[in-house]
Amino acid sequence: NGVEAQLCFPNYPRFCGQLFLRGQDKELAELCVRAYNDWMVEEWCGGSGGRLLPLCLVPLWDPALAAAEVRRNAARGVRAVAFSELPTYLGLPSIYSGGWEDFFATCAETSTVLCIHIGSGTKTPQASPDSPDAVASTIIFGNSVASMADFMYSGVLHRHPGLKLMYAECQIGWVPYLLERIDDVWETHRGWSNSKLHCPERPSTYYYRQIHSCFFKDPVGVELLERVGPDLVMFETDYPHQDGTWPHTKQIAEAMFAGVDQASVDKVCRGNAVRLFGLDLPGAL
Repeated sequence: NGVEAQLCFPNYPRFCGQLFLRGQDKELAELCVRAYNDWMVEEWCGGSGGRLLPLCLVPLWDPALAAAEVRRNAARGVRAVAFSELPTYLGLPSIYSGGWEDFFATCAETSTVLCIHIGSGTKTPQASPDSPDAVASTIIFGNSVASMADFMYSGVLHRHPGLKLMYAECQIGWVPYLLERIDDVWETHRGWSNSKLHCPERPSTYYYRQIHSCFFKDPVGVELLERVGPDLVMFETDYPHQDGTWPHTKQIAEAMFAGVDQASVDKVCRGNAVRLFGLDLPGAL
């Protein structure tokens, strides 16, 4: 399918380990998280010759334990950790609360990318209670919009300039409007909205410095690539989900990137991921 290396999100434990979060025996749940990570690093990815990239989980119910697990895995070369797009949806402290500060600082210090998958808040946008599932599937990117806006306004990215976020399976066509709107609200409605309470710089400043997004079917996003940021987005396959492009990923990419300059294609399809995750592969741009 033309893929040289791939980072794989957990499916059975859910996209950021919600299964273990729900466990009543937290000692057992922590052991499960550690066992999953050991399997991910040593078995799933260990024999792949670098083709499979480890993405680890953390004990979400305890930010101190989460930070310790990031350090443990970073010491053996892991550069990615899964996190919820909207932790309050899981009954966890918000990113405004200060409770995640050591975790975020540890990710920044160890160059561990915070990987946020669509739907990792478990609760997804809904319309009418009797609407077909197609409606939810269409508007699910709303969680990514909410999460990205939260991070830009929260002060987290201001306090931790080395922290990198990556949004997976979120598509990118909506990003330019979000950036335009969030900057306008930050300035125009500063008097009543508390837009500058935690966000001393224009919100888009943090986006262009620290936020990355992934897409696999988004011709509109490709048309707006210069505004989204060709250094900030990565092409993905979503294999093996039904919505993905396998086994025709290469052909779909060629059609979608027709007319895009080769330097940008090289970044989006390869170089940005090599750089963000510090991969031992040629092609960093």
